[in-house]
Order: sequence, then structure tokens, then C-alpha cells
Amino acid sequence: MDFDDNTILVQYLVNGEEKAYKFLLNKFHRKLHAYALTLVNDHSMAQDIVQNVFLKTWKSRNKLNPEFSIQSFLYKSVYNEFINTYQQNKAMMLLQQKYIESIQNVVETTDDSSIERMLAIINKEIQNLPPKCQQVFILSKKEGLTNIEIAEHLDVSIKTVEAQISKAYKILKEKLKDKYTMMLFLLFSDPNKKLFDI
Repeated sequence: MDFDDNTILVQYLVNGEEKAYKFLLNKFHRKLHAYALTLVNDHSMAQDIVQNVFLKTWKSRNKLNPEFSIQSFLYKSVYNEFINTYQQNKAMMLLQQKYIESIQNVVETTDDSSIERMLAIINKEIQNLPPKCQQVFILSKKEGLTNIEIAEHLDVSIKTVEAQISKAYKILKEKLKDKYTMMLFLLFSDPNKKLFDI
């Protein structure tokens, strides 16, 4: 089969032919990675961008149009993915800056004994969470497990994990007020990192 023919390649992709997808990977992966690298200047990030583009292309293959160049589509997709990644990273950097400023504010306006007292109160409320809710929250926010890892560990769905974490936050927000709530979110702002050992 002549997959060098754009129309044939796209038609086979639309039909879910894995050989066509492998041909696409082999032909364009290196070129797209080089292009992504010119945009982000980071090998790991460029790799992630290209991988996401190929995955999205395969998942949405039934929307591909044989009349349009698959090469142009892929290059445009890489650029769009770069824009999305840039915007997400920019938003994350702004969030991190706000957290840093908030942490500095809490530390500067609160003495050590008060911070220890706040941590004790927060810890107590975490211990008072419903058993399942508490287990998921601790695995996520204290142990640093991702939602996928927790789901596999507890043999539940990712949606269940997300729901339990949201439930935990809702309960804790109701129990903790003002500065306590701020401290809670500062300590557990990143669901994939163990930020504070309490």
C-alpha cells in the first residue's frame, strides 16, 4: 500500500488501520520533534507535545479530511499544542507566584507557635474526615500519589478519587476558617507533590 499518497494514508487512518498510523509515526515523528524543539527549546517538552499530537490525531482520526495535507495538519497541531502548553505553564507560573507570596505573608504575620497550632488543627480535621475520603486525601496530598496511582492502589475509578478529594476540600473548608483555610491550600496546593510533612 502506497501510504506516501496523502489521500490513501488519511483514508486508512480514518478506517483505524494501525499500519497507516505506524507509517505516520515513522515518517513524521523526527521532523515534528525538531519543529517542536524550535518552539520550546526543551527536549522533554518537545517530546510531550509531539506525543500528544499523535495521540490526539489517532483518537480523532475519523475527523481527518483526505483532501487536506496530513503533513500540514500535523505541523499546525504541534503549534497549537505548543500554544496550549505555553498558556498552561504561564498560568501555573502565575499560580505558583501567588502561592509563594501567600506563604511569605502567612509566615511573616504568624509566629512559630501559631503555625504549629494551625497545623495541629488542620491535621485534626483531616483525621475527622470520613474514612474513604481521608484515605484518598492523605494518599494524594501527603504521600504525593497521582490520581491514577491512587485509583490503581484502591481499585477504584479516577472519577471516584477526584470526587473524594473534592469532598475532602469541601468538608475542610467548612470546618476551617480564614487563615486556616489559606494554610490548608498552601500546604496541599499541588496534588502530585508532597509539599509539607504534617
